[in-house]
Amino acid sequence: MLRISNYIKQSLKDLNLNNINLNNPGDKSAGKKEEGRLLLWNITGDCNLSCEHCYSSSGAGRKYEKIAPGVVLSTIDSLKKAKIKSVIISGGEPLMSPYIFEIARILKDAGFSVHLSTNGTMIKESNIEKIKLFFNYVGVSIDGKEDTHDGFRKMKGAFRASLKGIRTLLNNGVNAGIRFSLTERNYRDVDFIFDMAKNEGLRKVYISHLVYSGRGKNSWDLNKSLHKEISLYIIEKAFDFVSKNIPVEIVTGNNEPDAILLLGIFKRLYPEFYENIYDRVLRWGGNQSGKKIINIDYAGNVKPDPFFNYNAGNIKNRDFLYIINEDKLFLKLNEKPRKLKGRCEKCSYLNICNGGSRARAFAVYGDYFQEDPACFM
Repeated sequence: MLRISNYIKQSLKDLNLNNINLNNPGDKSAGKKEEGRLLLWNITGDCNLSCEHCYSSSGAGRKYEKIAPGVVLSTIDSLKKAKIKSVIISGGEPLMSPYIFEIARILKDAGFSVHLSTNGTMIKESNIEKIKLFFNYVGVSIDGKEDTHDGFRKMKGAFRASLKGIRTLLNNGVNAGIRFSLTERNYRDVDFIFDMAKNEGLRKVYISHLVYSGRGKNSWDLNKSLHKEISLYIIEKAFDFVSKNIPVEIVTGNNEPDAILLLGIFKRLYPEFYENIYDRVLRWGGNQSGKKIINIDYAGNVKPDPFFNYNAGNIKNRDFLYIINEDKLFLKLNEKPRKLKGRCEKCSYLNICNGGSRARAFAVYGDYFQEDPACFM
């Protein structure tokens, strides 16, 4: 994840430009060091929707394995030894798991920062107190305007149900934001997403660039020229929000070349502070799949991230720490610099992006160490 707003603000902390509030309430991570690892845990594949771009091919009408609380409890010590600091609970739709609040309690009691990734339709007055108690942050997936969203979700009324869930979160003081998957079909709704976040009082917009996984293989990627244009616009919007003290943090994921665009814009606007942001971006390190980001799916399989068509081992019969420290693919992903092929091999930006998405490379070339086919640089 590239915390664009955070990097802009922290790199300008010595400059009082337009009275920028560098620690506004919309950016809880401002000033924090990026230490430790993030675990994304898909605790169930069950879902009440069948979204066209779902990376895990989850959906209604199928029965999936579910992670039980005992499995989570038995993994806690290993997660701590692996320096996991935050856990995002996802699915499927995680609120369909009968164990979700028990799992969240176990993780929170163990000292992890626990986040929820949900479609928002199952957030109710009946469960909002538990959500508020156990989750530090809730990200709700919104695909664009009402018609766009309902089309992706294959359910009339999905947008209104998700918006009602968002408002229930906010009315109860829960830290919440939007998760938006960028595709050729909804890029025109980017401004709607920013306006929605601002008008509803949401704290964050996380824009995930399409990865070719699950039903997402059949989705609609942007051509490279348009992709670059939209990425530039998103980054420029972050600069605009920062300069106007709009308390919405803008973050992008699964598209590390965004960092290269960020550096270019920053250098043009604030050349005297360029070294500040350049150092921060280098420390960020680009794509972190298998290094700072790790995934466990609903069957207990460990993957470098949820888009990988690869299982390194299963926590039900092997220790989590042993899996990530001994698996050959994890070891190769942790090499610095990564030994990549194609355009990435001799690219001057490799130290910034770390090669971008390895899952996209595999989806197109059948090789995790080929170039990222979506790179627009």
